[in-house]
Amino acid sequence: QVQLVESGGGLVQAGGSLRLSCAASGRTFSTQAMGWFRQAPGKEREFVAAINWSAAVAYYANSVKGRFTISRDNAKNTVYLQMNSLKPEDTAVYYCAATMTITIAIDEYNYWGQGTQVTVSL
Repeated sequence: QVQLVESGGGLVQAGGSLRLSCAASGRTFSTQAMGWFRQAPGKEREFVAAINWSAAVAYYANSVKGRFTISRDNAKNTVYLQMNSLKPEDTAVYYCAATMTITIAIDEYNYWGQGTQVTVSL
């Protein structure tokens, strides 16, 4: 079992930055791939970024490539999402999730956090 708790969301102006954190419990964190997803009101949950267990491989959605960076600290059981140059269309609830092998497929993720709200104003 893996329990995930996100933090770091909030309200920011367009062009600003936020860093999301996802703290994981359980001894298997260092072997899990981790992903960030988001869901805007009235829209389906979508892939944002993913990182493999060693941080050697990362995937990004085209909409965030060059602006967002995913990273992890296995010693702290934490994965991060650094979000720069934020846009109003980045407004959503952001979720972290865990899976065995890095993937962008939402259905492959077994464990999910409760989400953290990110709101980007003009």
